[in-house]
Amino acid sequence: MSRFVIGVALATLIVTGASAKTGVCKGCHGKNFEKKALGKSKVVKDMSKKEILSALKGYKSGSYGKAMKGIMQKQLSKYSDADLDKLVAEIKK
Repeated sequence: MSRFVIGVALATLIVTGASAKTGVCKGCHGKNFEKKALGKSKVVKDMSKKEILSALKGYKSGSYGKAMKGIMQKQLSKYSDADLDKLVAEIKK
């Protein structure tokens, strides 16, 4: 992955400054999860809870993802599976 893409992603996360777990996500995925993060990801709002949870756990373990795998794995490494369950519930309110 290019350093430019990683730099843009990290800058976006810093600029958002959100403290809520989904606030960090919204920096790239959009306020309502309506965007393709950096033009590469799936649109999260169009995914089911099961699909989102599977993707998050896969990113965390390193078994899922393509271009965004490195960024997402680093973002999710600090969360437990229970945290990811709560995150999905917050996303799909």
